[in-house]
Amino acid sequence: MFRKVILGTAMAAAATLAATPAVFAGKADDTLVWSTTREVAVADPYYNNTRELVIMGNTVWDGLLFRNLKTGEYEPLLATSYKWVDDVTIDFELRDDVVFHDGSKFGPEDVVYTVNFVANADNGVLTQANVKFLESAEKTGPNSVRIKLKEPFPAALAYFAQAVFMMPEGHYDSAPAGADGKKDYAAVKGVGTGPYMITNVIAGDRVEMVRNEKYFKGGPKGTAAIGKLTFRTIKEMNTQIAEMLTGGVDWIWDVPKDQAEKLGGMSNVTVTNAKTMRISYIAFDVDGDSGDKHFMDKRVREAVAHAINRKSIVENLVGSASVVIDAACHPDQFGCTQDVPKWDYDPAKSKALLKEAGFENGFETDIYAYRQREFTEAVIGDLANVGIKANLKYMQYRALRDLVWKGVTPMNHMTWGSNSIPDVSASAGHFFSGGKDDPAKDPSVVAAMKEGDTSVDPEVRKAKYKEALTRISGELYWLPMFTYAKYYAYSSDLDFTPTSDEIPRFFTAKWK
Repeated sequence: MFRKVILGTAMAAAATLAATPAVFAGKADDTLVWSTTREVAVADPYYNNTRELVIMGNTVWDGLLFRNLKTGEYEPLLATSYKWVDDVTIDFELRDDVVFHDGSKFGPEDVVYTVNFVANADNGVLTQANVKFLESAEKTGPNSVRIKLKEPFPAALAYFAQAVFMMPEGHYDSAPAGADGKKDYAAVKGVGTGPYMITNVIAGDRVEMVRNEKYFKGGPKGTAAIGKLTFRTIKEMNTQIAEMLTGGVDWIWDVPKDQAEKLGGMSNVTVTNAKTMRISYIAFDVDGDSGDKHFMDKRVREAVAHAINRKSIVENLVGSASVVIDAACHPDQFGCTQDVPKWDYDPAKSKALLKEAGFENGFETDIYAYRQREFTEAVIGDLANVGIKANLKYMQYRALRDLVWKGVTPMNHMTWGSNSIPDVSASAGHFFSGGKDDPAKDPSVVAAMKEGDTSVDPEVRKAKYKEALTRISGELYWLPMFTYAKYYAYSSDLDFTPTSDEIPRFFTAKWK
């Protein structure tokens, strides 16, 4: 019922919005307004790990390299060339025609500063998996640097392309002190070299950007065609749709399937379903840290796995570009085998397992989620059919992430986009390396992941990742659910092409 009423509610809201002063967006104002339900309080890719900042990171900042989606190759971006000196050393030659948004010239000093800053764990980069492989950087010439890795890390090039963004030398030196007396690096105004520059941040409401008129020529990102880019937080999907219909927003995604299909019949909206590198998963409190001891019993975890009809969720809610997964990674990532233990939909078996575990009449628990409420509601319905009453605790991502880190959640239904990095080190490697995101801290998994991450032999990497993924699925530390497919809806005035890595490249969009 929730999904069925959205478009009707949106149409009513659209009528109300049409009678109010317009928010300037669209072709006439040369402003592309995009929106999601999530708040952005911090506009810095090192201190905010939401998908919104992955997008902004690639829009406002540049890395040394750029991943060509057509070939899968890594091309120079801020670099002009690179060379592996040995398994832990890479030399980069740099462009000499790049300036930061504050007008300062980009050079090797900025690379040295950025790498050495983010490599220092004391500086608290939020997604440590993106930078933990870095040891140090040094200037080797007027336009060259040498970067040292802590140990061999074959996936390093992917991170230099999509996660290690360059900041100007001394960028974080002006960070104010927080309430705890420590530097609040997230409070520093964003300065990059990318196709767009940030002009205004209203925490929780919007981030305004304008085209960087001094962006260097001839790079793989090209020159942005649209003059202004604005991100808006609109927490309700029906309001997003209403704004789309009245011209207040040009681009939205995560539109529910049935509503997307209805929007597709409208002449002023283009609707597309496209695959992404995001996966859905359910993580269990296998240690009982939350105080809920149910999931310490593997039979209970198995009962949950057999109760959920993942195929039905994919077919009826997610979209045609989605597939069910059995391993804790995306099938497009290097080393992601699906040849692991599988948990088929079997409610009768689920009930038998609950009875065996002493819960013949079921039990009550909490399930936490932050994204696509209707997906989690489908899970709750399936669990109810076998006697498990799961109470939904639905909240913003940052709040839920903090609760997960504190061990508060007995069961959480979440997603992970791997920063769009096509390597298992960015998915299972992030969650099962013994850190605060690791629900199990299984020594055998941690060891296998480490060897998979650091071996320079591709076959060894694949074997070790399979070993880790097999145990993760076999022990059900996670129940991998499905790959995400997104329904995009955007103005018919906009020439935009979705990409499979879930990073909308607004700098390549243009008005028709």
